[in-house]
Amino acid sequence: MKVVAKFEMDSAKKILAKRNLEQGGAVQRYIDSEVIRQCEPYVPFDEGALTRSASLATRIGSGLVVYATPYAHYLYYGVVYGPNIPMTIGGEQTFRSPAGQAKHPTNRKLTYNKEKHPLAGSYWFERMKADHKKDILNGAKRIAGVK
Repeated sequence: MKVVAKFEMDSAKKILAKRNLEQGGAVQRYIDSEVIRQCEPYVPFDEGALTRSASLATRIGSGLVVYATPYAHYLYYGVVYGPNIPMTIGGEQTFRSPAGQAKHPTNRKLTYNKEKHPLAGSYWFERMKADHKKDILNGAKRIAGVK
């Protein structure tokens, strides 16, 4: 006796699409949006440009959240970069680096204003992830239809 069996299944692309897991799909869009939303209280806030930049510079669904301000790098790592020369401009104390001179990290840590965002500080994504990773994953599972 001879048994012939034929196994057919959808393509990987079709299977991923059924679960909203395709590139740029609903799950990735949810994760990107939720990362931006959950990071907000951890992001340093003065006038809000850094916080807003994530929504403006990120292509939701790409899997890459971008904070697009000239100082985002410095604030994320929380270290003062120099050399910095103190100056007074318009009656306000500020610091400037000499033109054409590369900045380097110093040993001084940044301090963050926590008035508007009490959780503000360096490594905001890593700290948010430690607090909300399970929440984000549960939401992604719900969208993908996973029990």
